Amino acid sequence: MTTPSSSPPPLRSPGQLSGDPGMRTVVVATHNAKKAVELRRVLVEEGLAAEVIGLDECVSYPEPEETENTFEGNALLKARAAARETGHLAVADDSGLAVDLLNGMPGVRSARWSGPGATDEANLNLLLRQLAETDDEQRTAQFVCAMAMVTPDGREWVVRGEMLGRLVLDPRGGNGFGYDPIFVANHQHRTNAELTPAEKDAISHRGQAVRAMVPLLRAVLEEDL
Repeated sequence: MTTPSSSPPPLRSPGQLSGDPGMRTVVVATHNAKKAVELRRVLVEEGLAAEVIGLDECVSYPEPEETENTFEGNALLKARAAARETGHLAVADDSGLAVDLLNGMPGVRSARWSGPGATDEANLNLLLRQLAETDDEQRTAQFVCAMAMVTPDGREWVVRGEMLGRLVLDPRGGNGFGYDPIFVANHQHRTNAELTPAEKDAISHRGQAVRAMVPLLRAVLEEDL
């Protein structure tokens, strides 16, 4: 697929990594390297025949502010911009942690919970301070992921995945990112950060959303263009 003349072309063209000029390109609209790796890993494991690249592998463009108050709305904002600006099929997710005791917060603000210049460590430490005087049974929460797919001709799909669990006050584990060190999924005794990547993918909110999206992706990729 060629890029519209009004938009900058991707740095990588379809098939450049694989050597197959007929392979379609899917842009994952994120600069989060760990998130891009996680998404790419699940797509590959699901047997998706496509070139998967992140925004760091594309010519930069003005990215939309995440102004929506739902995960679905923010995912669509990002996917629409990526599809429009790159001319390729685009996938974007918006995900976060919803703590029941905090009325679903941090929610869509999960990555920015500690304010401007937020880091994973600062966000996690702030949440721990907010939960410091709570009992174990009060700290129920769920990770939520909304994933949107948008084609360059404007077709849109959104799927959702959730991972239910509880929060602990003692961060554990060196895998994952974000709030993973304090989240224990239902029927687990280890935090997300203590799980292997394969173990996490099998139960995670993002893994669920990706697997729900794969049949839709495959159907679009197999179309005669």
